[in-house]
Amino acid sequence: MDGLSLVDLSFLGNGPYGLNVQSGECVGLTGRSGVGKTQLLRAVADVIAHKGDCFLNGTSCLAVPPQEWRRMVAMVPAESFWWYDIVGDHFDSNGKHDDPIVLLEKLGFSQDVMSWQISRLSTGERQRLSLVRTLITRPKVLLLDEPTASLDKKMVHVVEGLLAKRCAQDKTACIWVSHDLEQLSRVAERVFRVESDGLALEDTQ
Repeated sequence: MDGLSLVDLSFLGNGPYGLNVQSGECVGLTGRSGVGKTQLLRAVADVIAHKGDCFLNGTSCLAVPPQEWRRMVAMVPAESFWWYDIVGDHFDSNGKHDDPIVLLEKLGFSQDVMSWQISRLSTGERQRLSLVRTLITRPKVLLLDEPTASLDKKMVHVVEGLLAKRCAQDKTACIWVSHDLEQLSRVAERVFRVESDGLALEDTQ
């Protein structure tokens, strides 16, 4: 199948989960706090141990080295991780990835953000920069964990529009986790409620 497929995926006592996400499609996931939405994304990204399998365009996760899989199936966590003191040090300088400047400007940053100290960033700034850091690698799948939770209403709509355009242009499959059903009704073609034993289709009408 074209896109991402989860087949009998289980982890930490949850599951099994089955889901197909076509290339260019966005699927929303919601559910109560603590049910395992984030851990489901982490299992898909092959960050935590799991049973079952995930397939990308027909290729099993088990057949791909973990680092390569995570480049293709990229997770943007709710709380981003930063290893260096300066923003720019987290971005590729060897020309392997897209130039981040256009995306940075679309998300409200000037070019001098690259010289900023990580310690000065607000939670919302870190969230936007984490998204840019992922998008410039052009993954085939985006796993988004509450990607706009720390943003104001105006920037929420900017991010939603940017992601919709990118997924359509690049045929990127997307799984978007959010507690906000109104948001998921805007960004996702289908929405599922995550339960400990599987997924239930959610009516967002």
